[in-house]
Amino acid sequence: MATRMQEYYESTVRAEMQEEFKYSNSMEVPRVTKIVLNMGVGEASLDRKKIDGAVADMERISGQKPVITKAKKSIAAFKLRDGMTVGAKVTLRRNHMYEFLDRLVNVALPRVRDFRGLNGKSFDGNGNFAMGIKEQIVFPEIDYDQVDQIRGLDIIICTNAKTDAEAKALLKGFNMPFSK
Repeated sequence: MATRMQEYYESTVRAEMQEEFKYSNSMEVPRVTKIVLNMGVGEASLDRKKIDGAVADMERISGQKPVITKAKKSIAAFKLRDGMTVGAKVTLRRNHMYEFLDRLVNVALPRVRDFRGLNGKSFDGNGNFAMGIKEQIVFPEIDYDQVDQIRGLDIIICTNAKTDAEAKALLKGFNMPFSK
């Protein structure tokens, strides 16, 4: 069953983008392919219990069980050894992705303190958009009283757009609040 945001894409965004960029076929119109959430927990190298709170928060936010990420090489300055736990990540696709995008745009971003819009230059040149949130408590699934520590969250929205302009138009179609 299609989500609200997916139906909005199919009915409105796709037609607007086909008109704007003069695509001959509706399958040429870019779409969001996946959303990757990443939470780095550097303190987990010193205390293994720190990762449990991050994993629980990520599970509540995404609705999926996160994968625990490990260090690939040792860095003495950070007291980090190869194979130590450094964070958690989740890849969202299909319905989970559209539901998360809906919650991000309509619930979480308006709750961010001193929010002036997203940086419109945070594209990578291949149509993917990256952003960071300083506090995971902006998501309604997180109970503020049960949070052991405020952590940041990286969100990468991957599209199959060929250029950054197409990707920005796609995300604007989903009402992403870019700064002026």
